[in-house]
Amino acid sequence: MIKINSMDWKPIKKTFDKWSVRPTLLDYTTTCASFSWESILKEIDGLPDGKGINIAHEAVVRHAMEGRGNHLAIRWLSRDGAIRDYSYHDLHSQSNQFANVLRQLSINRGDRVFVLSGRIPELYISALGTLKNVSVFCPLFSAFGSEPIRQRLSKGDARVLVTTQKLYKQKVADLRKHLPLLKHILLADVEEDIEEGLWSLPKQMAKSSDRFSIPQTDPEDMALLHFTSGTTGMPKGAIHVHNAVLTHYMTGKYVLDFHPDDVFWCTADPGWVTGTSYGIIAPLTHGITSIIDEADFDAERWFRILEEQKVNIWYTAPTALRRLMRMDIEPCRQYNLSNLRIIHSVGEPLNPEVVKWGQETLELPIHDNWWQTETGGIMIANYASMDIRPGSMGRPLPGIEAAIVQRTNKNDIKIIEEPEVEGDLALKPGWPSMFRGYLHDEERHRKCFVGGWYITGDLAKRDADGYFWFVGRADDIIKTSGHMVGPFEVESVLMEHPSVAEAGVIGKPEPLIGELVKAFVCLKPGFEPAEKLRLEIMGFARKKLGSAVAPKQIDFVDNLPKTRSGKIMRRLLKARELGLPEGDISTLETDS
Repeated sequence: MIKINSMDWKPIKKTFDKWSVRPTLLDYTTTCASFSWESILKEIDGLPDGKGINIAHEAVVRHAMEGRGNHLAIRWLSRDGAIRDYSYHDLHSQSNQFANVLRQLSINRGDRVFVLSGRIPELYISALGTLKNVSVFCPLFSAFGSEPIRQRLSKGDARVLVTTQKLYKQKVADLRKHLPLLKHILLADVEEDIEEGLWSLPKQMAKSSDRFSIPQTDPEDMALLHFTSGTTGMPKGAIHVHNAVLTHYMTGKYVLDFHPDDVFWCTADPGWVTGTSYGIIAPLTHGITSIIDEADFDAERWFRILEEQKVNIWYTAPTALRRLMRMDIEPCRQYNLSNLRIIHSVGEPLNPEVVKWGQETLELPIHDNWWQTETGGIMIANYASMDIRPGSMGRPLPGIEAAIVQRTNKNDIKIIEEPEVEGDLALKPGWPSMFRGYLHDEERHRKCFVGGWYITGDLAKRDADGYFWFVGRADDIIKTSGHMVGPFEVESVLMEHPSVAEAGVIGKPEPLIGELVKAFVCLKPGFEPAEKLRLEIMGFARKKLGSAVAPKQIDFVDNLPKTRSGKIMRRLLKARELGLPEGDISTLETDS
């Protein structure tokens, strides 16, 4: 793999002079040395009388029962400006009602309950009630079309679907004849039952008791089912269990740095695993306040929310931050962001330029972290107490063993001890939120593990101080003139040019050199596409990267195709460039 010097950025030194609290993780080395998952287990309650571990108990019940019931758990902001507040008592009683609705419908342990909706309160109450019933919560993006919805409901053996009247009519009604297991639709916004199997959720809730006793829950009972799309073929359903709550709680403590009076805003939709793990579970396990915004991305609205809700911790995606970079806004002059203590980012590797922009424009650096749907929670992170190396995803969590490896054969790997050598990023299995399988696809799950390690599919390197650096997805790597080029590093260099807001890079077949590097570039406000600018950017990249690696072609585009979780869909860029089938685009971000 060719060495690209795009990460030559000075570390950002961390100070806490203006902080109202001290970071929980002050000494990374000492914390890692003394850490055990058994110690985290002692910090949560567990079900009474030794009945196991249940995510909803740790997220809601224990706070409602132990003196924090009146604390604000969720503040929901509607599109039209209405606000609804839910205390821990409110969440406890209403999720009890939902659990009882499931009982009345004969929905039992392990049965899958899907939710197809925007970020409405009923989604969060349904999630918690489903977990209380030891059924399985399965969120779907409301922007999905009918076919990806059908695929997931069918593959997930859906028994119940919670949705809205509009989404039902547009996307679900015609599917029911193809889904014989789907017996019950609960409509969140109708007041009366429509027919047998098509129920009014408010009516069913109103006639259900707000008292519910969580049954015995084995830590290995299935709790969450998240579908993640591959390049081709059917989506994969990653299985997570109730024991995953240990990771959610621990990462909230050490990475997101939750403190009892914090206000937290995770912008992710629960259709993406971040929106469940960190938009629902992690903040509630710490008894803090979460902001839930129903509306889609809007820069001015977002800054108003940060100001008016006095947000302390903000967790968002690189694509949102890059959008903010493209806008003519001076946030610290136009808004009071003095309560904001720490910003986190996940979903797509965070370019160094974005970290620098955060420091200069928001007066706070952006903390990148890395994980996957399969890992269930954050695995590698930049911590509040540690200097940030822009472009690095940070260092592994306490209790997480990460390594750079190379395959030696089909069934074994070699751990690379030397720093700055690129290879497969691998994790040693055993953390609580590790996925337990792909539903109905054990062979696909088995292939993820080689030589006793989980092979993530990402290529990375580790520096001499233990910081990990993302290189690219294994299937994104460009082979050009005998070199192996990671798109992310080329994109990061392009973003250093003053005109470039965002870039996506692919390999385009070229008989003489294998593949040539092609870039798709979005410009910042004030810059217009022109041949002179194209040549200027290409020259800038050549100077930084060398002629063998720099893009040979650049197209100017208004937007890059992304998933709703913010990942640039490079394989879609490539398919469109070459006129190839687009494959599964069910997670493609849309304007709908």
